Amino acid sequence: MTMDSFAFVIHPIDPKKDVSRKYPLLGKALSPKLIDFFSTFFPPVYLSEIEGIVSRSTGVQIKGWLLACPLTAAQMLKLPEEAVYRKIIQTGRLAEKLGARILGLGAYTSVVGDGGLTIARSLDIPVTSGDALTVAMAVQSLLKAASALEIPVRQATAAVLGATGAIGRASAEMLAWQVEELILIGRRAESLEALSRTLLSKGPRARLRVSTNINALSQAQLILSLTSAPHAVIQPEHLQPGCVVCDVALPRDVSRQVAAQRKDVLVIDGGIVDLPGQVDFHFDFGLPPGKAYACMAETMALALEGRFEDYSLGREISTARVQEITAIAEKHGFRLSGFRSFEQTVTVEQIDQIRQMAYLGL
Repeated sequence: MTMDSFAFVIHPIDPKKDVSRKYPLLGKALSPKLIDFFSTFFPPVYLSEIEGIVSRSTGVQIKGWLLACPLTAAQMLKLPEEAVYRKIIQTGRLAEKLGARILGLGAYTSVVGDGGLTIARSLDIPVTSGDALTVAMAVQSLLKAASALEIPVRQATAAVLGATGAIGRASAEMLAWQVEELILIGRRAESLEALSRTLLSKGPRARLRVSTNINALSQAQLILSLTSAPHAVIQPEHLQPGCVVCDVALPRDVSRQVAAQRKDVLVIDGGIVDLPGQVDFHFDFGLPPGKAYACMAETMALALEGRFEDYSLGREISTARVQEITAIAEKHGFRLSGFRSFEQTVTVEQIDQIRQMAYLGL
């Protein structure tokens, strides 16, 4: 019997570091500007075969392929949408030739233009952005971290930075029934007001506020950050002592200066999942063995379930879809991973220290 399969697309986020993972000499020799320039001429890159993903409930095993769309994050923001689409679709064609039955879009490949809809229409295999499971894991991570810091969620103020994006909208809707106050932060006031009206029509528990000023983050104990900014936007002065920031963005939204200067806040990398089986990616994409980003995990979970269909696409991710993929992922053995911050494991001792320093005002 032929094993079901999937493919997942990544692309360079940190040009020198990420190119070096596949081409050490090129990564060493070329500057980030030259990598940006040459990325427009590179074809799609085959990175590795992924083996060892086994459902804990059914015993079904799948295989996959990790592929790279060569465009850097800077080029994806700079080039015309049509040019970016063309590169991603070429990468999807490579997935089809390999025999993949579903394609997952990672990082900026999932947010360019219309959130994967055009790409899906151009390919013969179904496509998902992985956004639905990303929402679920991000919210779970934030609430779990709040519990670790002994923040009373029901009395807390939360903020969603990048609230009008696909992940932001769905995350805001889930948090609106968990917290006392929810601040929706984004660049366009009219979009934020429209989102607020939509959420209010559903009768949320939380009081809602909107802001186009990132300084509003200082009023929140719980922060979910998921912009599509090409560089860090959250600085040490934006955060109150004792808060939790779940950073889902790639490239990350939280500056490394926060880690260096603010020992009284907890920053966690959002959406990281432990995988079922003895998984081997045969490639170092930046996470420890056995772990993947939630967007990757959604693609895998759909393949294990035999759901070869377009899934999380466009700008509207319903809570029903988030709940469905969460159930599918849990069924097959995908689990929220332990806390990580700036590529490092967060220990219980570190969390205790953050709590103590926030309490003492240090």
